[in-house]
Amino acid sequence: MKKLDTQSPDFQAELKALLAFETAQNPEIDRIVADICADVQKRGDAALIEYTNRFDGTSAQTIDDLILTQDDLQSAFGRLPENIQTALKTAARRVESYHKHQKMESWTYEDEDGTLLGQQITPLDRVGIYVPGGKAAYPSSVIMNAMPAHVAGVKEIIMVVPTPKGERNDIVLAAAFVAGVTKVFTVGGAQAVAALAYGTESVPQVDKITGPGNAFVAAAKRRVFGVVGIDMVAGPSEILVIADGTTPADWVAMDLFSQAEHDEIAQAILIGTSQAYLDEVQTAMNRLIETMPRRAIIEASLGNRGAMILAKDLDEACKIANYISPEHLELSVENPQEWAKKIRHAGAIFMGRYTSESLGDYCAGPNHVLPTSRTARFSSPLGTYDFQKRSSLIQVSEQGAQKLGKTASVLAHGESLTAHARAAEFRLKD
Repeated sequence: MKKLDTQSPDFQAELKALLAFETAQNPEIDRIVADICADVQKRGDAALIEYTNRFDGTSAQTIDDLILTQDDLQSAFGRLPENIQTALKTAARRVESYHKHQKMESWTYEDEDGTLLGQQITPLDRVGIYVPGGKAAYPSSVIMNAMPAHVAGVKEIIMVVPTPKGERNDIVLAAAFVAGVTKVFTVGGAQAVAALAYGTESVPQVDKITGPGNAFVAAAKRRVFGVVGIDMVAGPSEILVIADGTTPADWVAMDLFSQAEHDEIAQAILIGTSQAYLDEVQTAMNRLIETMPRRAIIEASLGNRGAMILAKDLDEACKIANYISPEHLELSVENPQEWAKKIRHAGAIFMGRYTSESLGDYCAGPNHVLPTSRTARFSSPLGTYDFQKRSSLIQVSEQGAQKLGKTASVLAHGESLTAHARAAEFRLKD
């Protein structure tokens, strides 16, 4: 891992270089994705079957070979050992409970003249969730994407998931059953995103697509945005740990590994206020890496984008954290709630030495779909609110029209929009 010191004159430049990640579209990927999206839009199911067989190594003959029903999902759940069934239900229950607190309700109020104003909250009709199926299986992603949609009141939740070589993962499908997914299509990549966005003979068009994927999925989500809504374009996983030296070094080392093991471009950063403690964590990492099945990925990730930063105190550490705006921030310190007040930009804040980031990934309750690549400066975690929309309510009383009409008339004439002005003036008594 790189070693940075805030007292170094080159620190800011080194930090900026560490965080740099190219999020712009790759022209070649974009060209391929554009062709796939256009083809799916034109040929529908036939194109979807062709791309799935080509990219996933499947041998589907008809679209029915790529469709799973509620009965299929329930059967997958039934095949699992009881402890996994219980874990899935526990995680889903906690995620559901948390997201119920986020649910927005309609509201209205009346002006003194009887004019009613407010907001009507309604769920989206149909959403599509993309669940990755390449390097690993992600039942947690199913729960995190589907459960807030379910809480919001979305009637149809359509899931797409790639199945390389046709291998269907029972835990992923069981998670879909537990989280209330309506139907599953075993397709992935840009073709799955296009099918959800445009609809095919068999895949219904959705209103919004959520969930992470590879570069082709990200490019496809960018391309179809506007036809449908999207949650975000996710970058590599990130963790930033601020440690005051009171947490066992082994714990912090494993927390850093927990994000580094996602892939070679994930980012794990530790900020400490003691060089001795940073050295202790490094020693722990050197020892624990020997036990990691995904050692090669972890080492590549830490070597590519990992770092240890020596800060002069926790105040400075928090300032650095706000600049980094990490996806996951662990405050592994004494009095974490007080230090959390200094954090303005983070996808999720994990407070205290017993709060490992991995608990948030699976079962704590808050969503694990979080803004990456410094977008926590202006973005928020996926939530129930992402599956609801707001309509403004305006009911102007006769008395209110006399006052508002005059104001609107003046402003409309100022914009040279005569019809706007007269529409308001026609309702005036004098």
